[in-house]
Amino acid sequence: MKFVKKNELLLAKNTVYIDSIKNTSGNIAELLMQRPNAKALGIPLSLYFYNLGNPVGAKTPAKWATEKPNTYAFFKKFFSEKQSISVANTAIGINEWFLNSGQAPIIIDDKKTKKTITNLNAYFQTEGYFRSKVTSKKDTIQNKKGSISYIITKGNPSFLNKIKTKITSPILDSLYQKSEEKSFLKSGDQYKDENFIKEANRLVNLFRDKGIYHFNENYISFENDTLQNYQKTNVAVKISDRIIPFKVQKIKRINVYTDYTYNKKDSIHKDTALYNGVRFYAHKKLKYNPKILSQSLFIKPNTVYSDLSNNLTRTHLRGLRNFKTTSIRYHELNDRELEANIFLTPIEKYTLGLDTELSRSNIRNFDVSLKYSLTNRNTFKGAEIFKISTFGSYFNSNNGPGWEIGADVTLEVPRFVAPFGLQSLIPKKMFPKTKFLIGGANQKNIGLDNQNITVGLDYKWKYNKQKTLQLELFNTQYIRNLNVDNYFNIYSSEYSKLKEVDTANTNHTLPPNEPSNSSGILEFIRNVSQDGIFKASNPLEYQNNLNIFNRYNIITSDFLIPEIAFSYTYNNQQNTKDTNFSFVKFRVANSGNFMGILSKKTNTWNQKTVFKTPIAQYFKTDIQYKKYWNLGDNTVLAHRTFLGAIITYDNSSIPFSRSYFAGGSNDIRAWKTYDLGPGTRAPGLEYNIGSLKFLSSFEYRFNVIGSLKGALFVDAGNIWDITNSSFTDEKAKFNNIKSLTDIAVGAGFGIRYDFNFLIARVDFGFKMHEPYLKNDRWFKNFNFSNRVLNIGINYPF
Repeated sequence: MKFVKKNELLLAKNTVYIDSIKNTSGNIAELLMQRPNAKALGIPLSLYFYNLGNPVGAKTPAKWATEKPNTYAFFKKFFSEKQSISVANTAIGINEWFLNSGQAPIIIDDKKTKKTITNLNAYFQTEGYFRSKVTSKKDTIQNKKGSISYIITKGNPSFLNKIKTKITSPILDSLYQKSEEKSFLKSGDQYKDENFIKEANRLVNLFRDKGIYHFNENYISFENDTLQNYQKTNVAVKISDRIIPFKVQKIKRINVYTDYTYNKKDSIHKDTALYNGVRFYAHKKLKYNPKILSQSLFIKPNTVYSDLSNNLTRTHLRGLRNFKTTSIRYHELNDRELEANIFLTPIEKYTLGLDTELSRSNIRNFDVSLKYSLTNRNTFKGAEIFKISTFGSYFNSNNGPGWEIGADVTLEVPRFVAPFGLQSLIPKKMFPKTKFLIGGANQKNIGLDNQNITVGLDYKWKYNKQKTLQLELFNTQYIRNLNVDNYFNIYSSEYSKLKEVDTANTNHTLPPNEPSNSSGILEFIRNVSQDGIFKASNPLEYQNNLNIFNRYNIITSDFLIPEIAFSYTYNNQQNTKDTNFSFVKFRVANSGNFMGILSKKTNTWNQKTVFKTPIAQYFKTDIQYKKYWNLGDNTVLAHRTFLGAIITYDNSSIPFSRSYFAGGSNDIRAWKTYDLGPGTRAPGLEYNIGSLKFLSSFEYRFNVIGSLKGALFVDAGNIWDITNSSFTDEKAKFNNIKSLTDIAVGAGFGIRYDFNFLIARVDFGFKMHEPYLKNDRWFKNFNFSNRVLNIGINYPF
């Protein structure tokens, strides 16, 4: 209220009544010329922030000096004139920052109210309510605050009656008659401007896709007659001809300029090639294989011009990620023939990339990483993208300093590379891509110091704008643990549980927890697991010993993971600014089926092996659903649900890297990574993994001030074990539908800052429901002393 004048009212509320019913439609709200100041959680924070500034404050140091003479004189006397000017500029800058980051008060403006009435009347006219009436009422609701009510009486709508056509071009008339049943204008339908727009767009697309290159919406007009009866609209669809009559035009020639730049547009092309009637040009040497590049051309010589083929060509060429710009221009040879000229400006063949990252987690207290990459475009003259990446990181973990180094080599081919002509199964318009991958990494002083090698072959294609399919035909990973003897030193909680077993068992002695005693500790575990007397007298400690043995074998085992997977993704987001969309991803994978059939050798656990390395054999299915609702005033409600399950076979274990975990900055944020579950097992282990996972989150996102944003969230979920292993703790198992009561629930708030190219995020998670507690599971530790701090980049989902 600070800058609201005496005779002004701050707009506090708009209310729209349609036929005496209060309206909540977002479409109607968009028509209002003035809306209350944006609110976050019902509080106009941006207005309050604006009020910290002064819109009529000084803009220059001289003016500031007249407003703050004592302050200005103080700095001038004890420092210098220059220092006084600097202080003045700082104060002016802070004031401008308050004003620019905040939002000025929205004052009720009668002129804008009248414009809103005009907008509403126009809108209902477009919906067929030709006799609608709109009035407004302004009320003072408290000191210097007001509200506006808009009262709308729609009246009876108009319906389309007789629909006639008048098409002067014989060619257009013939094309129209063949597709008349697809018209958006149907006799008996309610009048809507939207349908006239759709029909105009349909006609433009129809004629241009049938070779009428010069046709556009200016040749279409609609005449609507409601004079006899406003509730019945007679429609005349008029399509005029050109002075030079429309004719179907074909593409006579196609020229592709593969290294076009404006500076060299008039230079001589020294290299040229002809392939399937398409002429390719280059100023120097032709660097793109005409046969391969022509696969991205959907326009062909001696074919009828089509907007669809033209747009597909442009989109496909851009999708190659080899060209800065792509331009298709047509030159009319005569009234029946066109020449297509395609201008391509290549991206630099070699580009270097350098990425750095600073992070922190419950495993790595401090982590700095560096990634360097070299990209080679058009590697084999077929617009391929070859990339070599090396990375390294240095971190300080709970076990001291450590490092990780690795490298990846990828080759992305913008077509299917497959034998026996299988590539023809996927049409070119679906943008098929093949990706080859080989990579490796070496870790030191994190976990058990492992090496891993990955080899992959992926096929990916877009079924349409919303649907993407991916086939990971050969995604194989080999994982080797280098420092197994350090297991009980890394996972000290396991050794602590063994000490409890040792206390209860006097027949066997547990060696001290040192890497040199690793074999002795394992011997102790084996002896206890074979002690029938101890099993009968101490069943709980005996089961704990088996659990530890089971986890030891899973974590320390080397694995060969030959996985085949298929993914389906649906995403109807229009662009990066669209905040009202749905997303679904389904993935099903199998590991070790084919290789397990070929292998005839097993280990002591009766698991199939290759070169003495166990083959991971499992089926894994994940489904993720996300939904976003734009609530207006820069607020969004986001939802995410995930469900995944892993089922093993042939006595296989699940590799640690393929298991599910819960907690962390992108998961259930009230728990740290690997800290939750499975089931009702209490936290305490360094890791917790499962073979079944459920996760669901809601997040309310809103603007605070300028680029500063806020969020409130609720996360719920857990992991369970469904392997039916005899070593698994009963608390960790998913037994039946009642196990869903073991879901953990966390809530919290987040602060984000939008840097345009990324969003820095800090979230505070609080435990609401802790399923592992025996009593008082709800809100027992819901306080700041038990909060979990999460730091992340971009949104969690």
